[in-house]
Amino acid sequence: MMKTLVLNAIHKIEMIDRPQPQIKNPDEVLIQIKSVGVCGSDVHYFTEGKIGSQVVEFPFVLGHECSGIIVAVGDSVKRVKVGDLVAIDPSIHCGTCDQCLSGRPHTCRNNRFLGCPGQIEGCLTEYIVMPEFTCFSLNEKFDPTMAALIEPLTIGTYSVEMAHTSFQDKTIGIFGVGPIGLSVLLVLKTQATRNILCFEPLDFRRKKAIQLGADFAFDPFTVNAFNATTETEPGLLDVVFECSGQQKAVDDATRVLKPGGKLVLVGIPPEAKYTFDMDLMRRKEISVQNIRRQNHCVEKAIQFIEHGLPIGQIVTHHFGPEDTQQAFDLVSNYQDGVIKAMIDFDQQ
Repeated sequence: MMKTLVLNAIHKIEMIDRPQPQIKNPDEVLIQIKSVGVCGSDVHYFTEGKIGSQVVEFPFVLGHECSGIIVAVGDSVKRVKVGDLVAIDPSIHCGTCDQCLSGRPHTCRNNRFLGCPGQIEGCLTEYIVMPEFTCFSLNEKFDPTMAALIEPLTIGTYSVEMAHTSFQDKTIGIFGVGPIGLSVLLVLKTQATRNILCFEPLDFRRKKAIQLGADFAFDPFTVNAFNATTETEPGLLDVVFECSGQQKAVDDATRVLKPGGKLVLVGIPPEAKYTFDMDLMRRKEISVQNIRRQNHCVEKAIQFIEHGLPIGQIVTHHFGPEDTQQAFDLVSNYQDGVIKAMIDFDQQ
């Protein structure tokens, strides 16, 4: 038997015993989970029981940002071996649909994603079984926490990549500097940008953004975003990354973008809808790029960390699995300066 954290109702997680999963296919591996990050999407399920059309059927196991140790392998496994610390891509694609064959496994027609209702239960448990292609062996530079942070960093990496621009001398905005917004910021800091302006209502997150290299950080609820931008960049911004999932951020982003600018939508809106001022969008001819998780960015994120990108600085709290309820309460209420909370199974 193994310990598993189960979401039994809105705002209610408890630890139960479940049978340990078994390898059934030759390409699968059994992973002992070591570290799990609490993600914003997990919090949506915890507080609302859904994200758009993805509705939880209780009980359900959350979690998709994880690392672990390989403890058993199927007969055909060659990429990883027993004892490896691995980062885990939570997305299992089929490899045979039109999307997979065109190089878009992240929009696979038959995708199954860890901790996604109707697909696969998550990684807030002692052991999981995954196909070997989802596992990436790591060297001694990585500990379990750093390994689990690779997943959110892939989102930041892919978001910057999908802006489809050279950032040389470009002015950038980021709305929402939680873990994903900060990941975007850290990746942008590897580019030769001009000023990076962050907009975030939480003071401790603004301070973290400045610490990690943002040039300016404003509270969009106390400062007019357009006025704050024009004081620094009279010509407005080339690219804005919207990482909060909030309608106000989308409204502000369209105002602070220059004509011909690009809006990159990374955040997930709670009700799965935005409205746009199409008069302003059309007159400025603003391009919009949606982000769906990540595509072929795990190795890139690993390399960023190997070369010193300080993603570990976004972690503010560690919990043992028996305190998972406390961790989710903390994150969902933005308490105690939390940015990224980790559930460490070695603490149990």
